Amino acid sequence: MKITDGNVIRFHLQALYGISAKNFAKKKGKLVYTGAKVFGVPLENLPRRYIPEFGLVPCFLVEGCSFLLDRVGTVGLFRKPGSLSRVKILREKLNRGDDALSTASPYDIATLVKQFCRELPELLFPSEIHAALLEAQALPDLQGKMAALQLLSCLLPARNSSCLQYLFDFLHKVSQRCSDNLMTSSNLATVFVPCLLPPPNKTEMSEERLELRVLVLRTFIEFPHVFGNKLIILVEYHFKISLADFLLNASYFRCDF
Repeated sequence: MKITDGNVIRFHLQALYGISAKNFAKKKGKLVYTGAKVFGVPLENLPRRYIPEFGLVPCFLVEGCSFLLDRVGTVGLFRKPGSLSRVKILREKLNRGDDALSTASPYDIATLVKQFCRELPELLFPSEIHAALLEAQALPDLQGKMAALQLLSCLLPARNSSCLQYLFDFLHKVSQRCSDNLMTSSNLATVFVPCLLPPPNKTEMSEERLELRVLVLRTFIEFPHVFGNKLIILVEYHFKISLADFLLNASYFRCDF
């Protein structure tokens, strides 16, 4: 039997919080993209830059967020839309590999960052994990809520995790300037829900369910250091549940033999 980090994490989520996290669906095949196209391209096919704190992050995201950090006091950043005509031109330039950011409007670049996240072929938060994230956010105990969200973030593929870690760290910095830009962590979470945790159906668009989605993102924006933090290596010490218990319950999981 093959024991993986993901199986251990799922065991602790179920044992401690009653949360079942689905396995991610295996890809049927990889699409190959060529050229400098930026939007609508799988993460693995995008040019990426290694950032020591986060790993490999798409170059456009790094460049776009760095541009916006220099203009972080812009009022309504990410809330106020950019110019449709200018954004269209910028997209065309970026997809050709041209330098398009240096003279652009902050509102246009913020719009492009949202479009980049929203148009990825696969969501940065895979749909299989959405229900578990909402369950974790709804836990009444703050410590348990934070721990469950942290464990769930550790289930993500490395490329998704690096991208989201970088993004939440950036949005945290934006929220710290809310006295200037008027964009609190709650405001930022609200505008990023359609990009990161979009409701899949009308049932999930109820006020209560939408609020949970906002709160999940707000938590990660306010506490970006907990996202993807794999201190769960010390899981036996922290959670007082032994690997023997996991092995005894291993039939609960879809393990490889």
